[in-house]
Parts: sequence; C-alpha cells; structure tokens
Amino acid sequence: MSCKNSSTHYQPAAFLLIGIPGLEEAQFWIAFPFFIMYVIAVVGNAIVLFIIKTEPSLHEPMYFFLAMLAITDLVLCTSTIPKMLSIFWLGSREIGFHACLTQMFFVHAFSSVESGVLMAMALDRYVAICYPLRHSSILSVPAIVTMGSLVLARGVLMMSPFSIIVHRLPFCQHCAISHSYCEHMAMVKLVCGDTTVSVIYGLFVAFMVVGFDVLIISVSYAMILQAVLRLPSTDARLKAFSTCACHLCIILAFYIPALFTFLNHRFGHSVPQHVHIIVANLYLVVPPMLNPIVYGVKTKQIRERIFHFFQKK
Repeated sequence: MSCKNSSTHYQPAAFLLIGIPGLEEAQFWIAFPFFIMYVIAVVGNAIVLFIIKTEPSLHEPMYFFLAMLAITDLVLCTSTIPKMLSIFWLGSREIGFHACLTQMFFVHAFSSVESGVLMAMALDRYVAICYPLRHSSILSVPAIVTMGSLVLARGVLMMSPFSIIVHRLPFCQHCAISHSYCEHMAMVKLVCGDTTVSVIYGLFVAFMVVGFDVLIISVSYAMILQAVLRLPSTDARLKAFSTCACHLCIILAFYIPALFTFLNHRFGHSVPQHVHIIVANLYLVVPPMLNPIVYGVKTKQIRERIFHFFQKK
C-alpha cells in the first residue's frame, strides 16, 4: 500500500500494522494465547468491579483503588487487543490515520493512569501499615476521588501532546508500522521531517511520569519495610509482607516490560525486532490478566464473595 496524502501536512489516509515482523506466518497461532489472556483479563476485571460495587463491606480505600485499576486495565487492553487479533487472524492490517492517533493516545494515557494507580496503591499500603489508626481519615473517599482525578488528568494532559505533535509531522510514502498497534516511537520512525521535539517530549514524559511514580513507590516500600521489621511479632511481620507481596508482583509485571520496551527503542538495537514487539504486546495484556487473578486469590474478602456468588448460582 502506498500512502495517499490527505492534507498539506503529508498525512497518510491510513497506516498498515505489520503485526510481528519476522513472524508473519506464525501470527495465526500466536494469537490464541493472546486471545485467552484477553478473555481472562476482561472477565476477571469485570468480576472484580461487580464484586466491589455490590458488596458494601468492600467500599474501602484499597478496593476503590483496585476498582480504578480494573477499569484502567479494561480500557488499556480493549483499545489494542481486538485490533491486534484481527491482524493476526483476519489479516485486517489497515487502520485510519486518526484512528491510529486515537489508539496511540489511549495506550499511552492509560499506561500513565495505571502507573499512577499503582503509585496510589503503594501510598495506601504505606498509610495502612505505618498509620493504621489514621488510615480511614487520611484516605477518605474525597481524598481517593481527588487522587484518582489527578492521576486521570495527568494521563490525559501529558499524553495528548503526543497525538498533536505526530498529527503535525510529515510522513513518508512508506506507511507500514512495524508493530501490532499504534505506538508512539513506531509511528515517529515513519516521519520524514525533524522528530527532535517528539523524541525529547517522549523522554520528558517518561521521566516525569514513570520516574516520579517509581520514586514514590520505592520510597513507600522502603518505609513500609522499616516499619514491618520493627514489629515485635513474627506473625504480624508475615501478615504485613503478605499484604504487600501481591502489589509488588503487579508492579513488577507492569514496569519490567515497560522499561524493556522503553530502553529497547533507545539502546536495544541488537535485540531482534520480533522479541521487542512480543514483549510490547505482552505489556498490554499480561498485567490486566494478572491483576484480578492475584488480587482475587490473595484478597480474602473478594475470594469469599466470588465463591458465595457462584454457590448461589
């Protein structure tokens, strides 16, 4: 397909999403595990939201943050995985220019929101363990709504310029994106003009959003570790560690592939392209799949409500 310019800015009418370069013949079979993970993510997060909404005893800060995380996961994976599966199974590779910009916005904005929610959950664990008697007063419902609104506003405001900047850039005649979805750097590689502003802004956002969130999470858990080690009872220490363990697993599952993808764009030129694309795809579906499983298994109240719901059925 050749790009057909649709404006004076040399914008293509549509892009072609390659999928996984180098593994085109295997994409049909690769799609099956992605489909299974997507179904688990959608069903699992929907169940978590339903349980939290219908059970008054779960209307507490920890579960409000968990509901935010579930909503974010549903938006993040649903904005990309269905189109990805249509590429792998149906060969439907074409995506309109503005549809591509919209998908790019949702991917980056809600990745930022998820990072912010994980940071808020780390602060919640810090307050719950270090200031248990003041937990409900510090993290009141208005405070939680404010935190959630700020995290969402940050994602929207800081990620919107990506779409605006890319919209104004001139593209070459070659408009095949070597990716399974419209990722910012994958699109920038097709630009014929100067991309300095886009690249610098991408680095700025990465350090301001991810760098800030990781710093707060690290400081929170360092102080949690100090507080837990001071507990006189071994049982109390084990209970506190168990409470934080599932959150740490979710944090690692989210940030490790994100960090790999970010560094690979800048420095990982020796990494095979199909490895980079597969990790980037897993980044969008594995955390949304793991979150309801980990919290459903580790959180007694949610586990009991799920068992009770299915027993009634």
